[in-house]
Amino acid sequence: MILLNAQDVRKGFGAREVLKGVSLTLQTGQRLGLVGVNGCGKTTLLKILAGADSPDGGILSCGKGLRVGYMEQNARLTGGATVWSMMERVFAPIFAMEQKLRDIESLMAQSGGAGDTVQMDRLARDYQRLTDAFEEADGYSWRSSISGMLVGLGFTKAQFDQPVEQLSGGERTRLFLARLLLEKPDILLLDEPTNHLDLSALTWLEAYLTSGAGSRLAMIVVSHDRYFLDAVCTDVAEMLFGKLEVYGGNYTRFQQLRAEQFEIRQHAYDNQQREIARQEAIIARFKQYNKEWSVRKARSREKLLDRVERLNKPRDERGARFSFRTNRRTGDDVLIARGLTKSYGERTLFRGLDLHVRAGERVVLIGPNGAGKTTLLEALIGRAELDEGTVRLGANVDIGYYDQLQSGLHPEKTVLDEVWDRFRRMEPTDIRSALALFLFTGEDVFQTISTLSGGEKGRVALTILMLRRDNFLLLDEPTNHLDMDAREVLEQTLADFEGTLLTISHDRYFINRIADRVLEMTPDGLVEYLGNYDDYLAKKEQRAPMDDADSLGVTRTELAKRRKKERAEQERVRVRKGLIASVEGDIDDLEKRIALIEERLADSALYSDPAKAEEAAKEHRLLTSTLSQRMAEWERVSTETAAE
Repeated sequence: MILLNAQDVRKGFGAREVLKGVSLTLQTGQRLGLVGVNGCGKTTLLKILAGADSPDGGILSCGKGLRVGYMEQNARLTGGATVWSMMERVFAPIFAMEQKLRDIESLMAQSGGAGDTVQMDRLARDYQRLTDAFEEADGYSWRSSISGMLVGLGFTKAQFDQPVEQLSGGERTRLFLARLLLEKPDILLLDEPTNHLDLSALTWLEAYLTSGAGSRLAMIVVSHDRYFLDAVCTDVAEMLFGKLEVYGGNYTRFQQLRAEQFEIRQHAYDNQQREIARQEAIIARFKQYNKEWSVRKARSREKLLDRVERLNKPRDERGARFSFRTNRRTGDDVLIARGLTKSYGERTLFRGLDLHVRAGERVVLIGPNGAGKTTLLEALIGRAELDEGTVRLGANVDIGYYDQLQSGLHPEKTVLDEVWDRFRRMEPTDIRSALALFLFTGEDVFQTISTLSGGEKGRVALTILMLRRDNFLLLDEPTNHLDMDAREVLEQTLADFEGTLLTISHDRYFINRIADRVLEMTPDGLVEYLGNYDDYLAKKEQRAPMDDADSLGVTRTELAKRRKKERAEQERVRVRKGLIASVEGDIDDLEKRIALIEERLADSALYSDPAKAEEAAKEHRLLTSTLSQRMAEWERVSTETAAE
């Protein structure tokens, strides 16, 4: 069922038209990821759909009585309430029902004592009806619902009674999300909901949105977290040049389909350009004859050519193109740290920590917010003073550091001066060429640092890092503030980097593509997992303490059997999803081939050769039959998957 419909929505700011006729529909259970380069209008569209902004034109419609929940970027709850009482407000209707139940119980006691059977029957019916409504609204489980939501999104039980004003900005944003999810709206509109969530909270949120009550929500989500979009979304829509293009499947499937679509557009554009050039050459030849008949033919062809709807040249909106190179090679040992300890007052971030990084490794450091990851990196480069421990760099090591806050940039300088002042031996034209790789062109280089967005400051910092040519890169959340395409370029660049990499990241997609070793920062030190993020998850499950058996009241053997069964089920679901994706790919391919044959069959010239015409018709029948079979297979597998 269609819950939300937008047709030809337009929105401009001054002379700039951001939305140029956006159309989309949202159906029951659909989870739509909204992607596109920074500044393309994703947040503007979400605000319009939520009713927080009005369009300049177009039609918006929403199902009658549907509740829409909207979370803007960095939304924060305020007020004098505690964390728990702020969440309790969601259940005000339940508390009202509970009070009505107590009132009816009192009236029933009075009527029973008076022997009024008619009144008792009426009250009993009202009581049963209200009890059913109370149970349906989870009236008996609201406390566990609040507790589960808060713990899932990273709040400790000690914080339940904490005043909201004492929470950090990120914690208040998480509290806003927790309450919004608890309200269970019919449609969720989320703008960067994964900001301020650590890995455990992200994993919980993905599970909530794809299973149980959360999976029944219809949702549009703007996010740069590609792993989240892969795990959650049923469809992905790309904002491209002011319009939307919707693709079935998750983010990885979207990437494949988008690349195919770009090639199709480029092929169509090239074909049209060749045909236009051919027609223009013919027109020119007719004009050269300068005869009455040739002039008429030239004019006739020109009119036909004028009526041709010209295709726009496909443009690739992907981000910067750059590479990190090194001035020299390091020895085998790049960094050896022993017994590192750092405290702030009574709070110890890490104690007795050891770290060994070897040449060519791609090491990713993960852990909850506040675990001390940034402090550790700063201690390794000498920015933060250690309480105890030693740090030794190997031979020929040149450290390049990327600060996620870009605190080393000077806010009053221009982009050009910020870079040129660090590399005075370079020519200004070379500096501008380097900046152009990071999309700073023309007058952009004369913007002051203070006026730049977070993503633009990140690109300035990456320009400086590229020009330094260091062989050991320490990166603190390098994908923050970068749009998806820029992240993919950075990932490819780091994959090709010949030096050594140590980076902090919460970007699981990034970790999967980059890491060959994951280090988890825990109160007991660093725990090593060889491989990428998916390997980390698998090995972490294997390392899970068997003490869980005691808490569940089963033997360790029984718990191991349960886990084996769960892994088998997960593998079966994965295979089933892979089969669905494969069938969908076959269907797309068959539809394209059928469309090409139908174009041939529509061409009258084909029928001058009956044999070829019959062959084309036979192929069309075969492909159509195969398509029907694959569609039936897709329906069967999809139905079986949904039923499970």
